[in-house]
Amino acid sequence: MGNPTPFVDMGLFILKKKGEEMSIVKKVTSLVEDLLQTTKYRLYDVEQNAGILKITVNSPSGVTLDELAEINRKISHDLDEKDPIPSKYTLEVSSPGLERKLRTNNHFLGAVNEKIAVKLGPHIDGDRRLEGILRQATDELLTLETATKEVREIKFQDVTQAKTVFEWEKNPKPGKQNGKHQVSSIQNR
Repeated sequence: MGNPTPFVDMGLFILKKKGEEMSIVKKVTSLVEDLLQTTKYRLYDVEQNAGILKITVNSPSGVTLDELAEINRKISHDLDEKDPIPSKYTLEVSSPGLERKLRTNNHFLGAVNEKIAVKLGPHIDGDRRLEGILRQATDELLTLETATKEVREIKFQDVTQAKTVFEWEKNPKPGKQNGKHQVSSIQNR
């Protein structure tokens, strides 16, 4: 009845409901943490939404697709045995990706000194979309340094969405220097 349909994905999902789904999330969190305890992998997040159970795992060196497939098989097997979900669902196992969601205090603690983007609730006056380097994170407060070096203290409860921001390096294209084509001469011998 609660058999998952395995699916490996690199995307992310948002938890939509609370109540029964939260208790399922807690059960699955415990099950997956136990399963990963003796491995290099760590549980990053568990979300359930509209029949999709999304499990996000990570490791200090990242996670390959082959590793995700193996982790997916192990989690699927454990879920089949313990059957904590009373209805049909699709299992997705992924890594957090380059730009990972920040939902918990632990997520923010792990992103200190990284560039993040934050959306604040509608009750906040002024700019509700901020981007900068997360300098500090506590249970109640985030300290963000913007590109203009302004330091903003943000109450954790005011954050509606947050994610890390990956910046691609800006390397000049081959054959160009300072935006202009570079001419090279070829000599015949």
